Amino acid sequence: MPADQPEWVLIARRALGDRIRATRMWRNLTQEKLAELTRIDRSTIQRIERGTSDAKVGHLLLIARALDVHVAELLRD
Repeated sequence: MPADQPEWVLIARRALGDRIRATRMWRNLTQEKLAELTRIDRSTIQRIERGTSDAKVGHLLLIARALDVHVAELLRD
């Protein structure tokens, strides 16, 4: 994770990961099952949920589809 990012970016990244995790758990999905549904490596999903990695737009679209939510719901403030 780049250290030169403003603090608000890091906070927003963690909030995004928290929303993905909460939605995944609400849907009763494990990280492994979400990885299977999205064809994204489980370790990538883990890093996105922890907020330690910037999520690619394509990954967010795949995750939103698998969680049956609009991508905007994951990105909201």
